Amino acid sequence: MATIGDVSRNTELTKRILFTLAMLAIYRVGVHVPTPGVDSAAVFSFFQAQNSGIFGLFNTFTGGALSQFSIFALGIMPYISASIIFQLLTSAVPYLEALKKEGEPGRKKINQYTRYATVLLCIVQGYGISTWLMHSTSPEGKSLVLSPIVGILPFQLMTVITLTAGSCFIMWLGEQITERGVGNGASLIIFTGIAASVLHGAQQLFMLVKNGEMSSAVLLALLALMVFIVAAVIFMEVGQRRIPVQYSQRGAGMQSMATPASHLPIKINFSGVIPPIFASSLLMFPATMAQFVQTPWLKAFQDALSPSGTIYNILFVGLIVFFCFFYTEIVFNPNEVADNLKKYGGFIPGVRAGKSTADYIQKVLDRVNVGGAIYLSAICILPGLLISLANVPFYFGGTSLLILVGVALDTTQQIQSYMITQKYEGFLKGAKMRSRRVQY
Repeated sequence: MATIGDVSRNTELTKRILFTLAMLAIYRVGVHVPTPGVDSAAVFSFFQAQNSGIFGLFNTFTGGALSQFSIFALGIMPYISASIIFQLLTSAVPYLEALKKEGEPGRKKINQYTRYATVLLCIVQGYGISTWLMHSTSPEGKSLVLSPIVGILPFQLMTVITLTAGSCFIMWLGEQITERGVGNGASLIIFTGIAASVLHGAQQLFMLVKNGEMSSAVLLALLALMVFIVAAVIFMEVGQRRIPVQYSQRGAGMQSMATPASHLPIKINFSGVIPPIFASSLLMFPATMAQFVQTPWLKAFQDALSPSGTIYNILFVGLIVFFCFFYTEIVFNPNEVADNLKKYGGFIPGVRAGKSTADYIQKVLDRVNVGGAIYLSAICILPGLLISLANVPFYFGGTSLLILVGVALDTTQQIQSYMITQKYEGFLKGAKMRSRRVQY
């Protein structure tokens, strides 16, 4: 309550929060604007029947925009995919790595390339999904497309333009939130989409109890399990392995002074949500292609990779473990960290500077990654287990839960950091005014 009071008294922070809420409200309005040329009722009926399949998770990320096939049906996922790709390429391609080292100008150039890649992904995905819609029907047998011609343009071209423009507009909203609001705009948009499905999922859960399909005892046990899982995710997301670091005194003849304890923090979940996103994308690719290319062997492969199947979960866990180590290897360089410590007079107690320090950091990082991979795997196979064993009518856990907790923690920390910065600035201004009065 004290924090809420401090926020309300901070005019600048209040404006930023209200601006963020306004941008998110615009996004939620756009989710309900249908794409021209589609039968909204038939499309909604079709996606409701496919909700537990490959489209369920993607529909959750878009906040229900895909099931309504609105102008925001692709959501911000093309931008997220392009950002992850360029983040990986930055560490693998020398040209992009050189741009990263240039500072702000290089970062702007990489962001520009990311936007171009986003448009390209939107065009490809828009063409694929529009072609698929034209050859699909609802469970009632109704065509999903009202007419092959929308106005003066073919349906496919109109859909590509509409979905690309919608995703670009969401990307712009995210950038505005990042610059003029609070938190990371792209993350908050995904957070809003996932959070919007929570109420609908809760209604479905209580309807099961009302209809006698689930007992009250099972409901209470399920709610207690959910609270425990959320607490465990928060604990793991903020958990760190702290490597102690000491700094030698620099300069001859300096008086001995006590230096504060320092450490090198390594997060338990170092790779964040990237491993499950990459793993699910690879496993969903055959199923997605099977919707567009009707071949017997691809259809059989799709059936074998059912999200509730054992083969799918084994491959999913294996890919998550692989990407945990692969992503960490790309973005974190122990040799560079060891060189920086040596450059500034830092060392790990009991470990020689240089290569020995790099080997020690790598050893600790590998051990931490084992725990992080086990944690991610357990969280990501949780939705399938709850749906198949407890008959939960919505996705709980997995990438969506990681995003909800991670974005909430990050936004809260940014708000607190902004408030602390404002207090320090006010303190410094007051000190300067008092100093001027004394001089006068």
